Amino acid sequence: MWHVRHDSTEPQSYYRPDQPGHEFKPELAPVSGEPVIPKQTNNAFIGTGLEDRLRAGGHDALVVAGVITNNSVEATVRMAGNLGFQTWLVDDGCFTFARTDWNGVPRSAEDVHAMSLANLHPEYCTVVTADDLMANVR
Repeated sequence: MWHVRHDSTEPQSYYRPDQPGHEFKPELAPVSGEPVIPKQTNNAFIGTGLEDRLRAGGHDALVVAGVITNNSVEATVRMAGNLGFQTWLVDDGCFTFARTDWNGVPRSAEDVHAMSLANLHPEYCTVVTADDLMANVR
């Protein structure tokens, strides 16, 4: 498993090193030998060498889970699909926050998340639940 961590350079960001939001959740923290790929944009492929590492390892498929479905997750999944990787996005392995839309209408986190999934499936990825993914891996 490979882990991508956002190392923000923005002073107010929760994802800046030395901020509480920067650390991995304990249940998802890398174990010994699992690489951590730092990123500074909303896309795990930009400026990280991720594509080269995947191709060098002969990987042509990705399973994506992460924070802020409508931002980093969506940007990364779109890029993965555009680069030709077979990509699965884990619905219940991602989350986001409530937002106000362009027209000023408040949207719940659930609605924002669901719209991001709809934006991505099936053009850029296949959206699955964790249980469905694990049932097909075994």
